[in-house]
Amino acid sequence: MVKRKSVFREYSEAILIALIFAIFIRTFIVQAFRIPSGSMENTLLVGDQILVDKIVFKFREPQRGEIIVFKYPEDPSRDFIKRVIGLPGETIEIKDRVVFINGKQLHDDGYTHHDGDDYFPIKPRDNFGPVVVPQGKLFMMGDNRENSMDSRWWGFLDESEVLGRAFIVYWSRDVSRILPTGIRWNRFGLLLH
Repeated sequence: MVKRKSVFREYSEAILIALIFAIFIRTFIVQAFRIPSGSMENTLLVGDQILVDKIVFKFREPQRGEIIVFKYPEDPSRDFIKRVIGLPGETIEIKDRVVFINGKQLHDDGYTHHDGDDYFPIKPRDNFGPVVVPQGKLFMMGDNRENSMDSRWWGFLDESEVLGRAFIVYWSRDVSRILPTGIRWNRFGLLLH
């Protein structure tokens, strides 16, 4: 005769297994992040919640154009999100807000956003370089070019600080509005490029 487990023990074991499984997934496979600033507008909006693939870069290097989450070089306790612009060995130069890689213009019109301050004089960040990206480093920029603290300010990102690649918006809410009117239904399931 098999002795039956108590209901309490069955629930306890199920919860423990679920917790172990969740910790494993969050640590090694996928992690959720919330977008707190407008530095990646219009690709990512304040209040978007995204999933980040933590496995992909174990098998390959980051590629230009990918949106990645990483430890902020000046304060590793903070996570940042930006787009990969420059890869190791490439020469990066910005002339009047236009990015050049190895002397050729980067065609980034599909995601680059300028916040409309064209009435002001060109700022120092709008003309940058040329600089060569060292081995093991990346040059990162936010899509909202005039509202992004990125490699133009804090330098190159060490590839060892990369946490993963952002791939989908799973929830979005306009934080300036009260629920439920602030939910952005059209952003649910938005794949990130």
